[in-house]
Order: sequence, then C-alpha cells, then structure tokens
Amino acid sequence: MSGIGDGKATTRLPTYKCRADGLHIVAAVPSSMRGYTLIEVIVAFAILALGLTLLLGTLSGAARQVRWADEAGRASLHAQSLVDTIGVGEALRPGHRDGRFEDGRYRWSLDVSPYRDPLLPPAVTTDLGAPRLLQVSLLVQWGKGDDPRQRLLLQSLRLVTPNPIDAGGAGP
Repeated sequence: MSGIGDGKATTRLPTYKCRADGLHIVAAVPSSMRGYTLIEVIVAFAILALGLTLLLGTLSGAARQVRWADEAGRASLHAQSLVDTIGVGEALRPGHRDGRFEDGRYRWSLDVSPYRDPLLPPAVTTDLGAPRLLQVSLLVQWGKGDDPRQRLLLQSLRLVTPNPIDAGGAGP
C-alpha cells in the first residue's frame, strides 16, 4: 500500500478558497479550472452548424458540376462520332434526320442544308457539276431538353461533289 511517507509520487488535488457570506459559501475556483458557459457552448455549436451547412452545400454543388461535366462529355463524344460518320458510305444530301443514343438518354437532330455565304450576293446561275458547300448542324440534347445547359450544337461545312447522274449529265 502506498502511504504518505513511502517515497512514491502522489497526486496533489487543487485547493479551493472558500469564504462564507452569511448564508452563502462562495468557492473561488482557479482560472485554470473554469469551464465554458452555456452561451459559449451554444455559440460554438451554431458556428459549427453554419460551417457544416456551407461545406455540405459546396460538396452538393461540386457533385452537380461533376455530373453535368460527365453528361456533356458523353454528349460531345456521341456528337463527334456522328459527325465523323456523316457522308461516309452514302452521299451527303440536304435534309433532316434525328435519332437517339444510350436508349434515349441523348437525343440528336441533324440538319443538312446548302451553305449560303451571307457576305456574297445570291448566285443567279448555278453550275450543277461544280462542288458545293453543305452546312451540317447537329443538335444533341440530354435530360429534359428545356435547359440550355443540356444542349450541344455542332456546326460544320462539308464540300461535296455532285454525282454526275444527279447533276443531269449523261450517264453510261
């Protein structure tokens, strides 16, 4: 058993100064032993709640941006793939086509029309055998489609040479 005089270290308890004022006993607690008041604890929790709210709002916004970037990237890949195949294997002709990617998640609309340079006067005569420019406009939409941030529009010009049979030339 350890005792007072056996040479082992003992823990010393803090001493309090007490003063009696009539019916009340007032204990003077050293400043190192004081705790937090209820107001300080409530304010600390309010600051913590505000900080967590801002942090979660930021994380939520970041998750939305990552999802949008993923969807826009996938739409861009689908659009580029479709534009690369236009006019390959079949003659490119003016008209409208539409379709879907990924079971309807992405919708596309393709318009091909003769290109008219807005700076040049309209041509009076047209050489039917001359190459001509076609304007290709591809619109890819995803989501509900009413949000402009969920649309991708690609426009390109393609030079096509007409088929001699289509141009009214003599065929074999």
